[in-house]
Amino acid sequence: MIKADDTGYAWESVSREEYKGDRSCYKGVHRCSLLGEKADEQQLNFQTRYFEVEPGGYTSFEYHRHPHSVVIIRGSGTVILGNDLHKLHLHDVIYVTPNTLHQFHADRGEPLGFICVVDRYRDRPVLADEEYTARKIQSSEVLEKIRR
Repeated sequence: MIKADDTGYAWESVSREEYKGDRSCYKGVHRCSLLGEKADEQQLNFQTRYFEVEPGGYTSFEYHRHPHSVVIIRGSGTVILGNDLHKLHLHDVIYVTPNTLHQFHADRGEPLGFICVVDRYRDRPVLADEEYTARKIQSSEVLEKIRR
C-alpha cells in the first residue's frame, strides 16, 4: 500500500522525478512511478505512473507502438490525439492507441494531473519531427497547438 499525502497528488516514499531526460521536448512535467518498477513488483505486467503538468506546460509530442490508458485526476487541459483536439476534465479517460501522435497540455490555468498505465515491456516513444508530423496531421488547429 502506498499512502497519498494530504493533497492527494504525492505519495509516501515515492519520489517526484523529471518527466524525461531530454528537457527540450516538454515543459513543466514531472512524474511519480507508483507501481511496477520496484524489485518486489516485477510480477505486475504493467506500470502505473502519475504525471503532473504545470499550468502552461505540455508533454512531448510523440508516438509509440504500445497503447496506454490515462485517467485525469487533477485539473483540466487539452490532449492532441492524432488529428483531433479534446478538452480534458476531471475523471475523463483517454485511450491512446498504438502509433497515435499525442500530447497533453495544461492550458486552462491549472495543473493537469493524470494516472497513466502502460505495459511493463514496451517500445520507447518517438518524438515526431516536422516531416512525420506533416504526413500524419492535416488539421490546422492541431498543427497550431503542437509544442516542441
